[in-house]
Amino acid sequence: MAAGYAELLRTRHAARLLAGTLMGRLPNGTGPIAIVLFTRAEGGSYSLAGALAAAYGLANAVGQPLLGRAVDLYGQPRVQLPAAVVSALGMVWLALAGTGSAAVAYAAVVIAGLFTPPLEGGLRALWPKVLGGKEERVHAAYAMDAVAQEVMYTVGPLLVTLFVALWSPAVALLALNGLGVLGALSVVVSEPSRTWRSEPREAHWLGALRSRGLLALLGAFFFVGMALGAITVAAVSYADGHGGQAVYGWLLAALGLGALVGGVFYGARQWAGAPERRLRLLVALLAVCYLPLMVPVGAVAMVGLSALAGVFLAPSLACAFVVVDRHAPAGTLTEAFSWLVTFFGVGAAIGTAAAGPAVEAGGTVAGYAVACGAGVAALLVLTVTQRALSGGGRSRAVAGSSTGPVEGAVDAVVEPMVKN
Repeated sequence: MAAGYAELLRTRHAARLLAGTLMGRLPNGTGPIAIVLFTRAEGGSYSLAGALAAAYGLANAVGQPLLGRAVDLYGQPRVQLPAAVVSALGMVWLALAGTGSAAVAYAAVVIAGLFTPPLEGGLRALWPKVLGGKEERVHAAYAMDAVAQEVMYTVGPLLVTLFVALWSPAVALLALNGLGVLGALSVVVSEPSRTWRSEPREAHWLGALRSRGLLALLGAFFFVGMALGAITVAAVSYADGHGGQAVYGWLLAALGLGALVGGVFYGARQWAGAPERRLRLLVALLAVCYLPLMVPVGAVAMVGLSALAGVFLAPSLACAFVVVDRHAPAGTLTEAFSWLVTFFGVGAAIGTAAAGPAVEAGGTVAGYAVACGAGVAALLVLTVTQRALSGGGRSRAVAGSSTGPVEGAVDAVVEPMVKN
């Protein structure tokens, strides 16, 4: 796998686009963590911290499809860079104004979330052009992209805590968003981004949502997102009693590292059988691995349990994207992935909002209990709707050109584009 990734990165523009996209996505990947730490440093409650992170996540879920549609209509440079600048200005406003005025804090995080640029969807749209439209290379690029994404979610929390330890949570907000703007700039000035144009797509008033199987999947991953959102807040509560912000960074980094390891092993082989059945098993294992988080243990052991909690996340997501590919109506695959992102993001936002009051009422264990309950709910949705998921599934080959987005790849993990 390492040799294959190295060969891909030697392709002209590939390394630059991947690195620029990952840097540009740092504000999105670290935003909820940075907001929670900043709010707590300003003297805000867990409820306010969770609510602000939830508002950011909800705004992001709304903005991604809208900005993705704008990218399809007007191209990447005219949307991605201005959106990145406006999003960064929202975080600058939060850092300068603080949380003394709740209305101002909410407005700042909503602006930052709403204008987060859809860089990851833009990158996946560029791979066919960069790699000459070769299916096997495009699939390999998506796998590489998935691994790199988990690295970002592992390193991102550590960067937040590093900036906080060296300077302050406010500096962390400003620095990460400054890096995000630079990353977006690196992408949009590249030749593939400047010359990319979208393909037309079949229109329908319900679009991808007319698929019962897809609706079932969306419902399940709403709860998976809710579990992750709850973990973000519960981990802050745990860290407050076991070493502070540095421990929090390690907990979130361990969660990402577990997902990275699980994703690498899952992507290293081909899997037999229907992906819908495999997805139920993976989500069941994901829910089971959340349970030990409620056990009161020391910081080192909790870091290990956090890594365990992440092991089946990336495989569950990767399998979910295969299921999306099988159930999305013809011509709606990009929209289907966008809805998955939205449901996942809304679930995460609600999870952060629910975990705040839970922590204040019952402590860290109650916060992690929200995550466990959400994991079980995701499994129940997949179990109850297995008839809808088992019918109508079909496979699609990757289809792409030098001027349009690829549809149907396994690693459309967070595809935020909705075409009209």
